[in-house]
Amino acid sequence: MAASSADQPRTAFKILSAEEWKDWETSTSFKGASIDLADGYIHLSTAAQSAETYAKYFAGQPNLVLAEVDLELLGDAVKWEESRGGQLFPHVYGPIPLSAVLRVREDVGDEVMEGLASKGLL
Repeated sequence: MAASSADQPRTAFKILSAEEWKDWETSTSFKGASIDLADGYIHLSTAAQSAETYAKYFAGQPNLVLAEVDLELLGDAVKWEESRGGQLFPHVYGPIPLSAVLRVREDVGDEVMEGLASKGLL
């Protein structure tokens, strides 16, 4: 089930490898990680969902990057769709330009994600 973007957060997060982030910076747009390409859209998570996404798919992996994306700049490319546990997640149908990245945190790991989540910074 899709929802109106007016009721949703204005930013979302992408967790990716340092190599994927470097490629994004070099090409100035991100077409997706392998899972995104396979699914046909780029998976993002809201601040409230990011810690769970990290724990489920990325925990223990080295050299991760957390990119905060301005969803408003992406317009109609963002679709809010049900996923894990019936939650609505922002899925991006198309590339994300580098200009839509508001902030980047590099060297993200278990402690960083837990700390950000516990302080309400995600």
